[in-house]
Amino acid sequence: MDRLKSMRVFQAVVDEGGFAAAARRLDLDPAVVTRLVADLEQHLGTPLLQRTTRRVAPTPAGEAYGARLRTILAEIDEADASVSGHAHELRGLLRILALPVMANHVLAPALPAFMERYPEIQIDLRSLVAGEPALEDHDLTFVGGNVPLPADVVVREVASSDIVLCAAPGYLRHHGTPRQAADLGSHRILKQRMPGLSSDRLTLQHPSGELPPLVVPVQPAVVSDNTDALLRATLEGAGISSQPQHLVAPYMASGQLRAVLAPWITGCVTLVAAYPGRRFLPARARVFLDHLAGKLEVSLGRARAACRR
Repeated sequence: MDRLKSMRVFQAVVDEGGFAAAARRLDLDPAVVTRLVADLEQHLGTPLLQRTTRRVAPTPAGEAYGARLRTILAEIDEADASVSGHAHELRGLLRILALPVMANHVLAPALPAFMERYPEIQIDLRSLVAGEPALEDHDLTFVGGNVPLPADVVVREVASSDIVLCAAPGYLRHHGTPRQAADLGSHRILKQRMPGLSSDRLTLQHPSGELPPLVVPVQPAVVSDNTDALLRATLEGAGISSQPQHLVAPYMASGQLRAVLAPWITGCVTLVAAYPGRRFLPARARVFLDHLAGKLEVSLGRARAACRR
């Protein structure tokens, strides 16, 4: 039995949902596809697929096997490409995991230009909702620099930015623009809930570090642990919020948001990309990282200029 070929055929059957579709994709006779999967099941000593009249689905053993197999086959392809000198062929599936707010406001805006430049790279973008990020199942995982990660992963800093106070122009026209820190006490503050931190105060820092921090008592109009919801509410004119500049950079550059009390900030944050240290990083992942970092550098530059105006 050609085990590697059987593995690829099994993965194709799972992806396509049937033997006939997998045979067409692989340009094989359907009987050959059926035999190779049967050989693999016999070798492993357990059924991998449930066959019904309408579709084919993996058994629990098949799901577990397929999850590991996808990574293994991808690593084999990348190893072959690196040895044969074809790593420059930028094609295939790029699996990305990111926090929803990063996916919506950082990654998604970068996709059109990337897809135009690399049309043969397909993106599988998934959201990290809760729990530890499944690094092994993805080529790149984007999280904040404060998220604990295993010691055996490689971490690359993509962007570092200030956390700035901002509001929609409509809100500022209606409620006035704060001129000093104490003015925040009379404004609608949209605040993120942070474990161990009080929601009834804001601490402002000066980027130069030459001035002492300012602690401002506030009565938040909205408190939430959902960064995306707070950003959306800010864009809609609900109030003033603190946002990482790399998230709001496009909105500040376009004038949808304006900086409040600049140059004072409420902290700093880092966006990092992580991937398993033992894995060969695909060329398609490297070019995506470079593309994203370049786009963020330009966007942050425009946002910083908008803050100085």
